[in-house]
This record gives sequence, C-alpha cells and structure tokens, in this order.
Amino acid sequence: MWQGLPRRARGYLITGAGVLLLSPDALFVKDTQVEVEVFVFWRALLLGVVLGMVALARYGRGLPGAVRACGSAAVWCPLAFAGSAWGFVAAVRLTAAGNVLVIQNLAPLVAGLLGLLLFGQRLRIQTWLVIVLCVLGAGLMAAGEMGQGSPLGMVVALAIPLTIAVNMTVASAQRGVDTTVILPLGCLVMLLPALALGGMQLPPMQDLLRLLLMGLVFLPAAYYLIQTGPRYLTGAEASLVMLLETLVGTLLVWWWVGEVPPPLAFVGGGLILAALLGSGLLDLLRQRRKVADGAPDPQRILAETDQ
Repeated sequence: MWQGLPRRARGYLITGAGVLLLSPDALFVKDTQVEVEVFVFWRALLLGVVLGMVALARYGRGLPGAVRACGSAAVWCPLAFAGSAWGFVAAVRLTAAGNVLVIQNLAPLVAGLLGLLLFGQRLRIQTWLVIVLCVLGAGLMAAGEMGQGSPLGMVVALAIPLTIAVNMTVASAQRGVDTTVILPLGCLVMLLPALALGGMQLPPMQDLLRLLLMGLVFLPAAYYLIQTGPRYLTGAEASLVMLLETLVGTLLVWWWVGEVPPPLAFVGGGLILAALLGSGLLDLLRQRRKVADGAPDPQRILAETDQ
C-alpha cells in the first residue's frame, strides 16, 4: 500500500505524523519553570543522544560517509535546526504563544521564496494558493493572543520561520539524501551555547520528568519524521504541513487546559484542513487522469526506484 502512494502523499503523511508528535511541545515549554538555557540544555542533550543512537544503529561505521553525502546540508541544516529550537523556546517564554505561531507560520512563504531564489524550485500556482490559505487560517487561529507579551519576543520569533525554511529548503535540495543523520549535529549546536550560559543544572523533578518525556520519546520521533519529509517534498511543502501544529496545538490546549478556542480559531482550522485536503485530492485526481490518458504511472516508477 505504501509503495502505491504518490511521492508527494508519502511526504505529507511522514511530515504530518512528525507534526502530530511535535504538537504538545508548546504546552511543555509554557508549563516548565526552568530558565531558557537549562531547558535548551536538557532538550538538546536528550534529543541528541537518542538521535545519535538511531543514526549509529542505522549506519554503523558508514555514518561519517552518510554525513558527508549530505553535502552543504551538513552545515546549514544543523545551524538552522538549532536556531529554530532556541528561537521557539525563547520566544514562547517572552511573548504570547499566538504571537509566536503567527510569525512561525510564515515559514512556508519564506521556504517557497528561498527554494525559488537559491535552488530554482518552482512551485505550482496551486501550492502557492494553499500556502496563502493555510497561513491565513493559522493567523486566524492565533489572532486571539496577538498583541500580548513582550515585543522582544516578537523580534526573537522572527528567526523561527527563517531557520525552519532554511532547514527544509536545503534538505529538500539534496535530492533524496537522508539528512536525518545530521540532526545530532544540530543538537550539538543547540547544546554548546546552553552549556556556556550555565544551563547544565538539574531542574526540579516535575520539570525533569516533562523534559525526559519530550526529549526521549516525542521529540526524537517528531524531528526524525519531519526531517525525512523533504526527501519527498519541496521545502515549502514540508513547511506547509508544519502549520498543522497550530491546529493540533489549539485542540490540545482546549482538551488539556479547558480553554475554549474563539470562533475565529474554528474558522482558521477549517480553512487549513480544507486547503490541505482539497490540494491532496486534486493531486490524486490529476494523477489518475494522466494515467488513464496513457501516461506512465509515477507510483509504479517510484516503487521500482525505491526498491
């Protein structure tokens, strides 16, 4: 069944699964009381150990070669990965989550422009339309918290869409290369500044348990899947799927805290789902029509290529 899915559908499913696992992250960031540098230190340490063990188990002695195969991504992706992590944690602590999410949701637009300017990745008009609709929907969902919190948090949050876009765009430009092997390097880049700032402190037990749960279970699986997505999608498309974090995160707050979202949140969430599902159905119908007209079946070609 998996081999029969279109390549873009595989990318959407892989990235979407990662986003679902990542969605509780904002709740945990808000719910912990430790300093930012302590939070990032433990996050980077736990995440790096798990992802490093996964990479070593998969490649063994061939791991250095797998890292070299990533080319320039071995430099830019870890830097961008660490930058987005630092930016997200610091911004959520400094300002309202709505402010951070509205700015973070600009990542697909930034990724689309970077892909076009740096790598010549041209997006279809349909994709640009979906990006605009999803960004609008995400903005509506987060509009209720806009304007609250520190302006400094808004400035820090500007780094998030840029770093997410750089990571996704550079990874997708490697044309099918497995860039998950360089995630431990990104964790190392996260860890060093936290260590220099005195982040190597033992947090309270309640916060430590939250950090262990996210750092050892949810985040490794989430980032592994999200980093795999650009093997099948452009950077803009992979960033687009990450907008689901706004939708799922809002529903989690509703369920966990009992905070009922405003009506605009439901409108925005419906707009995101309608745009993504509508685009996926159009792609599927277009592919079936081409095959019916005698064009080669891309599903069969991809299945033979992946074997």
